[in-house]
Amino acid sequence: MTVEPAAGLRERKKQRTRNDLARAALELFIGKGYEQTTVDEIAEAADVSQRTFFRYFASKEEVAFTIQTLIESHFVEAVRERPAHEPPFEAMRRAVLAAWDTIGEAIEEIIPLELHMRAYLVIESTPALLAVHLRRSTELEEKIARLIADREGLDIDTDPRPRVAVAAFSGVMRVAGRVWGQGEDVSADAIRDLTADYLEHLGAALAGDWRNG
Repeated sequence: MTVEPAAGLRERKKQRTRNDLARAALELFIGKGYEQTTVDEIAEAADVSQRTFFRYFASKEEVAFTIQTLIESHFVEAVRERPAHEPPFEAMRRAVLAAWDTIGEAIEEIIPLELHMRAYLVIESTPALLAVHLRRSTELEEKIARLIADREGLDIDTDPRPRVAVAAFSGVMRVAGRVWGQGEDVSADAIRDLTADYLEHLGAALAGDWRNG
């Protein structure tokens, strides 16, 4: 019989505690509202102390964006792994769709996917969280723009194309997310399909003749 090293058991226990805190927090945010939920309530729901909560998360805000942080990192890596011959926009489009195809399993290791989708709607409908979400989106755009500039061998400070391309791409993503949130189907498949459809229309929306198209 193989015995797992003590260090491995400790790490698994830590990850389990972190996951329990994230799940408890998101369930409370959905049920009570973000502003109305306290750290003490999150800790109690996860059956740990307040001190333990702060050992894993600096604030309610950080735990609210646990899954978003995972998704953003997943997308950045997906862009980084796209073949060098792909044009920038195509690389981003394929990366985001590939990320949606594979991120579900990573999310499910922490919380049920359906819980994340509902928690995302809480972020979109809570002014304090939405402001943070927009700031984080801006930071992510800059990271992706610099990654695209490096792929293309461009100086991002003298060539505006990487930031312009990423801004257009991100705008489509935000619109798709907003429309998805207002619909009846709030599944992961629904937002992936809607995102794919909106991205397909970006070129025509920017350059096409709408009246005669």
